[in-house]
Order: sequence, then structure tokens, then C-alpha cells
Amino acid sequence: MSNPILVEVLRGTLVESRHRGAVAVADADGAMVLAIGDIAMPIFPRSAIKALQALPLIETGAAERYGFGDEELALACASHSGEPGHVAVAERMLKRAGLDASALRCGAHWPMAQAAVAALARTGEPSALHNNCSGKHAGFLCDACAMGVGHADYWRPQHPVQRQVRAVLEDVTGATLSDDRCATDGCSVPTWAIPLQNLAHGFAKFATGHGLARERARAAARLRAACAQKPWHVAGTGRFCTEIMQQFGPRVFVKTGAEGVYCGALPDQGLGIALKCDDGAGRAAQVVTAALLARFLPLSDAERAALTRSVRPTLRNWNGLEVGALRPTDTLWHFDGA
Repeated sequence: MSNPILVEVLRGTLVESRHRGAVAVADADGAMVLAIGDIAMPIFPRSAIKALQALPLIETGAAERYGFGDEELALACASHSGEPGHVAVAERMLKRAGLDASALRCGAHWPMAQAAVAALARTGEPSALHNNCSGKHAGFLCDACAMGVGHADYWRPQHPVQRQVRAVLEDVTGATLSDDRCATDGCSVPTWAIPLQNLAHGFAKFATGHGLARERARAAARLRAACAQKPWHVAGTGRFCTEIMQQFGPRVFVKTGAEGVYCGALPDQGLGIALKCDDGAGRAAQVVTAALLARFLPLSDAERAALTRSVRPTLRNWNGLEVGALRPTDTLWHFDGA
């Protein structure tokens, strides 16, 4: 099926570009509250499921063993910007387990924050600690140490840590993760193709604990609380995920993934959200996410006004002149069918 247009890009008053995609919003029983486009087709959620991948960090006892607080747990769920504070927490996580940056297998890239790039360029080059996934990888390494297994190959699909993550994803989403649905993520760990309908159901369970074993529900609640307390550690300065969670606190968990994916949890409403823009456009995925929040969250006038800036962001040129905007289509406001 052809997915509908979810977001239009205006230049002046004319539509210049269009972004198609699919959206699933589910409750913890798996009922679809909103289904747009092909929500049964498996997609790679990439970094949008880092919070689910971090559940074993608590379940194995690693977080308690190494004295992790909100900052460490939020960073384990993060696609961080590589700012100094992010790097320091990743380094601290490794040190607690007796490791250093040489244990990381996520690869190195320059920070996502321009100020951090400029500062680092004056003093050296990036390390794996600057990788946006270093917190997740530090969590995996701590899992391995807490489990008493070798950590050298922690990133490979056959390693006990990754087998455990696979089992968690199957349990939470209800999807069967056969080997033909496995690929390699940008940070080298396995990434599994999962339908949006399963991801939305999984994040509704993550939001509420309903349908999860007692210890898994407790771990989910602990990770949600950490991200609500330390949203800067989940993304960084000026980032969409951070700003949304700063605005709404424990009422919203949102997480971006590469190639136009977002997943989210609305605990008070008992809902999970999963979406993907067909062309992989992050700017469109943010608009869709903001529109879904505006549709499903009870909002004060001030909250609605603030959220509108993300629902209909302004486009400006290099001189700061307003040249256009992005806007969600009516599909997101009025569509209720599958």
C-alpha cells in the first residue's frame, strides 16, 4: 500500500515538498487507537528503541551494582550530542565497571553539537565516547560485566548481551525476530525490523507496565523516570527529544531513531506511539510526533502554544528571513481507521 502524505513543506504559500509515512498508536492491550498507512510492514526502528535495549541494564542488576543514577540511565537510552557532559557520563559508566573507552565498539564520530565540535577541534579528535550511542554501548558492557561473561564481543548478535536484548524486544513488542529481520546498526550492534503496530504496542507496555513481568515493568518505570529527570542526557542542547521531555516531564517519553523514525510513550493515557517517514526525513518525523502529542495529550493553553512551534516549525534562510514552514496534513488530525 502507498503511505499517505503526513507532512507538507511550504515555501512562501506553495507546497515545495511532501513527506509520506505511517503511524501507529496503540494501548497496552494491543488495540490500535490510530493506524495510518502500512503499520504491518517491518521497519528498522534504529535508535528509537534504546530504552527497550536498556531494560537489561536494570534487570541484570548492573545499574544497582555500579551505582547508576538518573544521568547514567538516561544516557543508556540516549542518542546524545557528544557534548562534554555526555562524554563525562559515558566515561564514568565505563570506569564503574573497570573499563575505559578502548572497550567501546561503537566507532568514533564528531559530536552532533556544533559548539562541541568547535571545542574538540581545538584540542584533538573524537573518540568512541563522542559517538551518540556511547551510553547505550557502555550499558551493554556493564551488562556483560554484571553477567560475568566476556565483554570483547558484546556487540555481536551471538553474544549473551545481544541475545538477551533480542529476547527483551520479542517479549515487549510481541514480534518474532527471525534472523532474516536482523541487520547491522550504525553503531555495529544488531538492529531488528519490527512492524510499527508492534512497536506502538511495546511502548504502551513500556508506558504502563501492563503486560510486562513485574521486574520488567519496574525497570521500564525506572528508565522513564530517569529520562524525565535528565532529558538533556537523552539528546542534548536544542534537540527535539530533550525539549519535549523538558516541557512535559514524566507525561511524555519520546525517542528518535535514524531514517525518520520516532517512538514514544504517554503513561497517563496508556498509549504507545511509533512512526516512520518513508523518505527518512527527521524534520518530518518531528512534526508528526508533535502533532500526535497535540492530538492525544490534554494541554493547557500555554502548553498548546509552545507545542505549536514544533507542530508547524518555521523555515528561515541564512539571513534569518522567514521563507516557509512545515505543516502536518489533515490525515494526522482526522484519520482514525486502519
